[in-house]
Amino acid sequence: MDKSLLARDGGTPVRSAPLPSVMNASGRRFGDDEVKAVERVLRSGMLSATWGTEVPALELEFADLLGGGYAVACSSGTAALHLAVAAVDPEPGDEIITTPISDMGTVFPIMMQNAVPVFADVDPITGNLDPASVAAAITPRTKAVIVVHLFGKPAPVRELRELCDQHGILLIEDCAQAYLAPVGDTFVGRIGHIGCFSLQQTKHISAGDGGLTVTDDAARARRMRLFADKGWPRDTDERTYLFLSLNYRMTELVASVTRAQLTRLRGVVADRRTSAARASAGIADLAGITAPPDGGDHVYWQYPLILSPSAGDLHEWAGALSAEGVPANGGYLTGPLYAAPAVRERRTYGESGFPLQDVSYPVGLCPNAEALIDRRLLVLPWNENYTEADVDDIVAAIRKVHSALAREA
Repeated sequence: MDKSLLARDGGTPVRSAPLPSVMNASGRRFGDDEVKAVERVLRSGMLSATWGTEVPALELEFADLLGGGYAVACSSGTAALHLAVAAVDPEPGDEIITTPISDMGTVFPIMMQNAVPVFADVDPITGNLDPASVAAAITPRTKAVIVVHLFGKPAPVRELRELCDQHGILLIEDCAQAYLAPVGDTFVGRIGHIGCFSLQQTKHISAGDGGLTVTDDAARARRMRLFADKGWPRDTDERTYLFLSLNYRMTELVASVTRAQLTRLRGVVADRRTSAARASAGIADLAGITAPPDGGDHVYWQYPLILSPSAGDLHEWAGALSAEGVPANGGYLTGPLYAAPAVRERRTYGESGFPLQDVSYPVGLCPNAEALIDRRLLVLPWNENYTEADVDDIVAAIRKVHSALAREA
């Protein structure tokens, strides 16, 4: 069988065995420490954080890892973002600017707090928010910006913080994909007013689900803690409920696993960076493909490639790579977040369309984001357990598909 022929056309695939995956034990680092942590909690008989010790310990350890501040644990990354928006405390109809390329967990908390998401465009290479587009989107109703560090590459967060400070608005960092991504002498999550993290299955570390927020502001930390616990001030003797809020409490089991995972985090990030550097070096000479820009700050939740028109069709690339045994996702999303029915068709509270009843999100709203999703962004899963041989197979598959699909510039 012709090894140069693409596997989708009947050739031999570059890779026959599955790559390590976050969807099973091959691509996760769980071990005896996690087992002992769960057993410790189960044998204690106390699984609730309301009276337990694991969640408070995790909050202290996570804040210490990031260099200080107050950490608040909750039930998911989406919940963490909801806590952050609740700390902003917008009036109905106020605006919060964010990106059209993320998980919807970045956007739904805005709508759930009856605020209006406003979408700014992104950098055409990193997919991160463009500060100039954010500046153009600010109005008298703007109360905050939520920036996402997409795929593990820090956004221009210092520039965004300066912009937010100039306008008296808050900056929330969605760090779900960017654990320990450095920004100068600190990390993402520590530049904005609030940083939000996720412990979902696919993240750098995982407890299945869970979330954490970090802030330097004690009052905001208290409000987030209250919002995660139905507004119940448990540090007083009153059983009362101070404001409309939800139950987003983390369990002791999740906290115990996360504490064990935190001890592995630096190694996970280092190994992802090492394997990504090997991949980028292996494809550096390929015309029409831009590897992830890395100034020593990318932590590679996934490995995004940018294709130029000369490289060939995005979705043809995704199918061809997947057939070679290297999973690939063309575009990352089906469409920009503002194209989802919940947003564009205002499927919110009954038939009201609130709070989006006076807002439209047309095609072409964010041209760079739409071009990335439709034509340019090719995303490969990445993993701390990749061996050099795994990475070399990924490189070989990319080079093989490039040879078959790329056109002369």
